[in-house]
Order: sequence, then structure tokens, then C-alpha cells
Amino acid sequence: MNFDNCNINAFDYPLPDNRIAKYPLKERDKSKLLIYKHGKITDSRFCDIAEHLSEDHLMVFNNTKVIQARLYFRKSTGALIEIFLLEPHLPHDYEQMFASRSSCEWICLVGNLKKWKTGTLEQQILIDGRNIVLQASRIDHKDGEQTIAFEWSADDVTFSEILDHCGELPIPPYLNRKTEASDNTTYQTVYSKIKGSVAAPTAGLHFTDAVLQSLNVKGIERAELTLHVGAGTFKPVKSETIANHEMHTEYITVPLSIVEALIRHKGKAIAVGTTSVRTIESLYYIGNKIANNPKIDEHQLGVSQWEPYNEDNVKPTSADQPLKNLICLAEYMKRNNLESLNSSTQIIIAPGYEYKYVKQLITNFHQPKSTLLLLVSAFIGNDWQKVYQHALSNDYRFLSYGDSSLLIP
Repeated sequence: MNFDNCNINAFDYPLPDNRIAKYPLKERDKSKLLIYKHGKITDSRFCDIAEHLSEDHLMVFNNTKVIQARLYFRKSTGALIEIFLLEPHLPHDYEQMFASRSSCEWICLVGNLKKWKTGTLEQQILIDGRNIVLQASRIDHKDGEQTIAFEWSADDVTFSEILDHCGELPIPPYLNRKTEASDNTTYQTVYSKIKGSVAAPTAGLHFTDAVLQSLNVKGIERAELTLHVGAGTFKPVKSETIANHEMHTEYITVPLSIVEALIRHKGKAIAVGTTSVRTIESLYYIGNKIANNPKIDEHQLGVSQWEPYNEDNVKPTSADQPLKNLICLAEYMKRNNLESLNSSTQIIIAPGYEYKYVKQLITNFHQPKSTLLLLVSAFIGNDWQKVYQHALSNDYRFLSYGDSSLLIP
């Protein structure tokens, strides 16, 4: 498939600043819900979403939790240096990283880097009445990203505790405001569990315990996977065509129980958010790799950006190929005693992509000329324009803290 002719300007639309929700509603589930079903648009409220979902589909949530990823250090000269954590470097595993004691290394973005050419940054942190010294040192750099070594003066304190006491929750840059105390709650889903994201899977922000209970009452099976959302989710497409845009890599954890549940539901999924979409759809290509090489190492199962568009992957060889790939993946995990698959995905979903598992999508309204809008367009075609025009004409709120949509092609 050739994306040289897929111009990003075709996915632009006017988004006035006053349509971007700077804060969430006081009651999460009272947000508006636009329903697009088989080409028809209707309006509802998120609290009533269970009424519109299919009971024979598996509903998949991303249970990642946003971390306090911004750290600030003041140099002796007075210069303020911001370190934005992107992904673990040493140890590379997220769980091990947050349990680290005394030291660790991260891949980071650094603000005001020109003021930090050499030397070690230092700050005092008060934890349980103790003064702990946190130090940061630059040890490597590549493509604008810095590898930073952190050390702290207490071997009984984890890095997770360090972040909880001195880190700041990163909110999206387009909100054009500083993080406030309320964001620590409102910028997390009510089901967030696994620390690692630097941005929230925002489609999930509308859910409340009451909405989850309404899903139970209707008999909709729910499952959770993990994709840690990286800062690349805000990365604009700067190239004129999609072919020249490089997607960010994100790390995924998919329990065997989800693969088996998808098999029971014949591969039909309701995805809560684009991160769930990218994870679920990546399973097809992971299953393909295993089918072609049953002894492949787990670390070789990551999905690259253009892999879905390779000639062998574009079209399933048969109607039941997606289900066969899930069965293949489940058997592989059982053979290798894997309770969860830990892998990565760089998949880009753009017009021309053929969805394998996701049949219904819950998602917010995305930025113009973004890869998230490309994903929506791949799902419902050019009707994305009709959906967004309806939202703009009917006072829907946009982006992370905005309203929601349920898309059913």
C-alpha cells in the first residue's frame, strides 16, 4: 500500500480554541455522547452508553496509569531545568523500574537543555519526615532525547515514591495551563492500575463506577490490557504525506485471559480508546509471526509501523484468519508459560487499513491532522467529516477533557 499520496491536509478541520475543553465536567459520565451507527448520527449522554453496545462483543479497556512524569531542578545559577520522563532505560521493565531503589535510568526530554551542559542536578525531597537528595546526570543522547541517570540517598525508597513526592502529572500541552491538584484525579481513569503512561487514555475518562455497573447489568464482558501511552501521542504529523511520518513505539501487556476472551467472542471487540485499538489490532500481526515461526522469541513479536501494509498482511487469507491468529497466539503463550504477552507496537492505522477485531470504538474528538484522526478515518471512512461537523455544530467539547463518541461502521 502506498501512502505517498495520502496528504495530511485532507484531515484538517477548523478547531477554535474555545471548543477545547480546558477542564472536565464535574460528573464524568454526564458528558455528551455522539453515536455514529451505520452512517446515522444521534446524540446521547455517556451515562447511557450501555444501551448502545453489543452484548456479544468483548469490551476492552486500557488500565494504564499516568505517572508524575515531570521533574524540575533548579541550578545554582537559578536556571530551571525540566526533565520529562519518556520510557525506562535501566531497568527497562516498567514494574522493575518503579520498584528500583537508589538508582535508575530513563529516556527523557529536557527543557532548557542549553542551560544544562555539564554537571549533576540536585534537589531535596521530604519523604516521611526525611530529607532525601535526588540527583540527575546526563549520560547519553540521541535524536533530541536524553538518557538521564537518577540517584537518591535512600536505599529503602523506590523510584515510584520519589515521583509521587516530587513529580508533576503531565497534562496535554494544548490545554495551555499548568497542572492543578484536581488533575491528579480527573486525568486518571477510575480503573487505572498499572503505572507507566505520560498521557491518559482519555476515552476512558468518562467512565464511572455507575457506568461500569450498567455494563455488568447488560451482560457485556469487560477485559483490561495495558498500553503505556507515550509523549508521541501528541506528536503532530509535520510531513505533507503520511509516508514520511514516524510513529512512536509504545509498550503493551496483554493477558492470556484477554486473548481467550476474544476467541470466545469470535474476535469481536469494543475498543475503549485508540490505545486499545492499536493494541488489539496488533495481535493479528503478532499471531501472523507466530504462525510463520512457532518458536519465535517473545522479544521479536513487536509490531513495526508499516507491518500491517506488507503484502502478506494487508488481506487475511480467509475470513477466519483473524480468529486463527488469536488461537495461534493463545497456544504460543500456553507453550511458553506466558500469563501475559509483553511486547511493543508502532502500528499506524490510516485510511486503507482493514480492521481485524475492533467492531465498535469509543473515542474522544481528536486534533486536526493527527494520527488519531487518521485512525478514526480508517474506521468510518470520510464520514469522519460528517461526525466532526455535527460535533462542532452541536456544542460538543473537544480533545482530552472533552466529550465522547461511539462509532459503529
